[in-house]
Amino acid sequence: MSTTAPRIAVIIVAAGAGSRLGAETPKAFVPLGGRPMLERALHSVLGMREAAQLIVVAPAGLVDEARRIAARAAGAVGDLVTVVAGGATRQASVTAGLRVVHAAVEVVLVHDAARALTPPAQFDRVVGAVDAAAGGAVPGLPVADTIKRTGDAGAILDTVDRSELSAVQTPQGFPRAHLEQAYAAQPEDFTDDAALVAAAGHPVRLIEGDPLAFKITTAWDLQRAEQLVTPSLGVRVGVGIDTHAFAAGGELWVAGLHWPGEPGLVGHSDADPVAHAITDALLAAAGLGDIGSAFGTSDPRYAGAHGEVFLLGAVRMLQEAGFAVGNVSVQLIGNRPRFAGRRTEAEDVLTGLVGAPVSVSATTTDGLGFTGRGEGVAAIATALIAPSR
Repeated sequence: MSTTAPRIAVIIVAAGAGSRLGAETPKAFVPLGGRPMLERALHSVLGMREAAQLIVVAPAGLVDEARRIAARAAGAVGDLVTVVAGGATRQASVTAGLRVVHAAVEVVLVHDAARALTPPAQFDRVVGAVDAAAGGAVPGLPVADTIKRTGDAGAILDTVDRSELSAVQTPQGFPRAHLEQAYAAQPEDFTDDAALVAAAGHPVRLIEGDPLAFKITTAWDLQRAEQLVTPSLGVRVGVGIDTHAFAAGGELWVAGLHWPGEPGLVGHSDADPVAHAITDALLAAAGLGDIGSAFGTSDPRYAGAHGEVFLLGAVRMLQEAGFAVGNVSVQLIGNRPRFAGRRTEAEDVLTGLVGAPVSVSATTTDGLGFTGRGEGVAAIATALIAPSR
């Protein structure tokens, strides 16, 4: 991975007790589809287009547990994650997170771990909006229900114009200087960071939110989230695609096999497109990111590593997350190597590594595209997984 310090930091607030949820543990540590909400929130951040420093603010008594969760989620980019103890209020927790933001960071996002299903694209939109306007950006959705202003004994006093209302979400993003100045002013208690920053005189604008970024507050919210992450039969499907170009010299590794006499493929590891596509498919099915976020695309520990390293690592991550592999199907696309004669050998090797049936087929593109011209090969994998518990 790159040694360049990220310009973005994401503070994940996970220190709340979550009393309305009725759980025995703080909300961010309550399981959602077999994994803590915090872990799911971390995977959303790790799916951002641009690398970010991740700061988890956890309850003082659960800092070590938060570190274990963060290490499992971040994998090879774990050095970008810092875990600190939070305070008695949300603002005290964000303040604790701001203290450890890297010096190079320019944009800070604040996110609630309880919004565990927030898509990575929402983080990207917030960053883009902060960059474009040099001010704060807050995602939100229009209010669909009719809103009434009430008085004593539930008497209706007025109907509020809902066209002027939005339900705001997180992450909320700001230029670092704006957020730090707002917190340094020792303000009164605000319900969110946007209100705090606006009260300090800095511009904040609303951008499009996402329905999946809802906050898990009550038991009903948790049940709704469970239904989204765990389909009725528990079966989940993931797709992975990998492509590599041929290069003079080197050794060719495809589908877990060495192919003597063939030119190698360009890649940081052994560039095995079949193994890499399967790894991505497995991780995608479980919502665990991809091969880049899990292992790093330039981590020196994986220089020249064979595909089995990533396959075994992905299977281990699935097992820890409570999933078992059902089967995997892969299509290899390219003019070479001549695959048919070694198909059974490859399937046996891959099945042994994945611990479930793996079928591999091969095809060409009739001379079309880079594979048809013999410039490289590609692989498309589909993985089927299900909860193991």
